[in-house]
Amino acid sequence: MDAPLLLALTRAWLRDRGDLPVEAVWASGRALGLKWAGRRVAEGWVLLLQPKPELWLLGVEHPAWKRLQAEAPKDSGKLWSPWFQGAKLRAVEGDPRERWVGLHFQRRAITGRLESLRLAFQAIPGRPGIRVDGVDTQVPRLGLGVPFPAAAPEPVEDPPPFRRWRERWGDQLEAAIAGELPEVLEGEGELLARHRVWSEGRADALILGPAKAAAERKRQAESARLDRLAQALARDRAKHAAQLPLKAQARSLAAELYRLKGATREAVLLDGSRIALPEGATAEDAAQAWFAAAKKAERGLGRVAELEGELVRERAAWLRRAELEAEGLAPEPPPARQPRGKQPTKDKGTKRMQGGEGKRKDGKGAAFRSVMVDGFEVLIGKGDAENDQLTFKVADNLDFWFHVASVPGSHVVIRNPDKLSDLPRSVIERAAELAAYHSKARDGGKVEVHMARIADISKPRGFAPGKVILKKWVGIRVYPKP
Repeated sequence: MDAPLLLALTRAWLRDRGDLPVEAVWASGRALGLKWAGRRVAEGWVLLLQPKPELWLLGVEHPAWKRLQAEAPKDSGKLWSPWFQGAKLRAVEGDPRERWVGLHFQRRAITGRLESLRLAFQAIPGRPGIRVDGVDTQVPRLGLGVPFPAAAPEPVEDPPPFRRWRERWGDQLEAAIAGELPEVLEGEGELLARHRVWSEGRADALILGPAKAAAERKRQAESARLDRLAQALARDRAKHAAQLPLKAQARSLAAELYRLKGATREAVLLDGSRIALPEGATAEDAAQAWFAAAKKAERGLGRVAELEGELVRERAAWLRRAELEAEGLAPEPPPARQPRGKQPTKDKGTKRMQGGEGKRKDGKGAAFRSVMVDGFEVLIGKGDAENDQLTFKVADNLDFWFHVASVPGSHVVIRNPDKLSDLPRSVIERAAELAAYHSKARDGGKVEVHMARIADISKPRGFAPGKVILKKWVGIRVYPKP
């Protein structure tokens, strides 16, 4: 988002709807949401950090708003709401040459005293961030993204976006930057109406589109998995059903064993029918083997029926999950199928995590942090010992592993429950950027990150914590990004 447009949109809101207070706040790892009160159709601002820093105006029922809000921790509202709930936008500061805007809010404290604070949004790609500073009150550290100074930046030259605006608007430049010209955005109606339509289009392109693509990949992979299970069960059912006629054959033979005992190759019954016997087996051995095979087939058909019922329930659960995800919600994954005779454990993690491997050895919190990238779960180790736990205790053999080449840093793992042979390029690059950022190369330029499968990683006896050996890997060059 260009700096002049960012300034024009915030000033247009201040001029037209500055009397609306903030009703609710949520904060996720990549966005801050401010829900405005006092309108029939509830609207909200989304200060987006990733994948691109932009300011959106969305209805709170929009799927992108719901999806981003679902990513926010449940306690984010408790942290941010005491400072913004009921606050009104009173002033906007910024420079059309720099993608930075300061939003001055004012609210009345419980004591009746008016308190002012500034919400600063730095919309610079690669260095997006949000911070809150108290103007006349002490505010705890509140921020998202990359930390940046409290003071507004001082531009030294006119960047290309500002030059384009100056060439386009000429004498109307000040009015355009003040948000008085709706034509700064394509569409019809006032600028805020155009802003909302534009925001919905950007939300579809940056949030809903990739999410739908990821959900479709997961749906196809899950559908293929369930279809393979159904085909396997159909083959088992056919195999067991083919053994059932042996029971009637064994009964006929057993009824005349008094005279056929010891017969081989073929048994001739009293009614003249002939039964071929297995090579080298007597009549009594054949009858016993056929009874056993038929009984085993009956047990097998019973188990197949149980598994078919579980498959129907599992397919229904996944369809329900797909419907919830389409609405922007993030439900828990369906429970895994449990073997017969075993009760499900209370732990919701994978089998490799049920022994407490997800905890730090000193018992203080988790051994890794978790983020979502386009529908894929990415785990980031917190230290050398925690890196070993993540790589060798938590991750599965088909998960993808990342680490900066020749530089100490966190192990980063992309979970691969669908056992995909390859991942989207954007997900791979984002995981590599996280691995570079959580390393000693954070302040450097472009670095090389090694990507490997967990199955290709080993740790010989005596190796220091966090140190591993890669059997094979692929190099990826990226810039460190949080």
